Amino acid sequence: MSAAETPSKVSPFARAVSDAGVLAWRSLKRIPRTPDMLIYATIQPIMFVLLFAYVFGNAIPIPGFPGARAYREFLMSGIFAQTMAFAVASASVGLADDMSKGLIDRFRSLPMARSGVIAGRVIGDVVFNAFVMLVMVICGFIVGWRWHNGFGNALAAFAILLLFAFAMLWVGALIGLSVGGPEVAASAGLIWLFPLTFLSNAFVPTPNLPSGLQPVAEWNPISSIVAACRHLFGNPSPFASPDGFPAQHPVWLSLIWCTVIIGVFAPLAVNKYRRATGH
Repeated sequence: MSAAETPSKVSPFARAVSDAGVLAWRSLKRIPRTPDMLIYATIQPIMFVLLFAYVFGNAIPIPGFPGARAYREFLMSGIFAQTMAFAVASASVGLADDMSKGLIDRFRSLPMARSGVIAGRVIGDVVFNAFVMLVMVICGFIVGWRWHNGFGNALAAFAILLLFAFAMLWVGALIGLSVGGPEVAASAGLIWLFPLTFLSNAFVPTPNLPSGLQPVAEWNPISSIVAACRHLFGNPSPFASPDGFPAQHPVWLSLIWCTVIIGVFAPLAVNKYRRATGH
């Protein structure tokens, strides 16, 4: 078989996977060259853990679970989910930066799969966020957080968190390809996440919220991820509606939300890339 014939034998799916792997490796190789990015990415979640654990730990009661230790165990799943959600910013800024520097134009001149270009960025960021999550786990153990349902359930919780990061990174990819530059992408990637995060069960139990906000908070996608992790970790997880679907099936709801987000935003991001590059 000649070299010219080889590409035609490669399926589009295999080609996309190969391209995504190459670009994911490129994304990871930049981390040792920019250690300040690694430092700041890990400092923020550590600051949130320490701030909420020691400043608000005695001020926010957990219904049915008295004491500061209960709040720290309640808190950690919220911090995990918030950090994975904020992965949106890394994808949006990174892709916007690549667009502004003309790197995407170079990719356009190569025989690369459209989905592979964006998927490579997303996969690289998921691996990076797995490292950030490891740092947070260590910090959580230091402040008194523990899981109580076995190592297997804990691994399932971490898998859900990484799946959520994967889903949110596709949202960030679409934002990064839609805005004019990395500065705009940084704001556009985060400004809508703050109300979504704080109008959830991440930091405050939903029974403590005003009655009109309780259903909104309990069906919030971030709340579903947090509730699933608390369920799997065996941490306190009070609900305003304990008989509702979010309370009874938190793991299934979290998987449904992740599937919906990926199913909507991954095709939109790939299509946006195609239109932005004329690919």
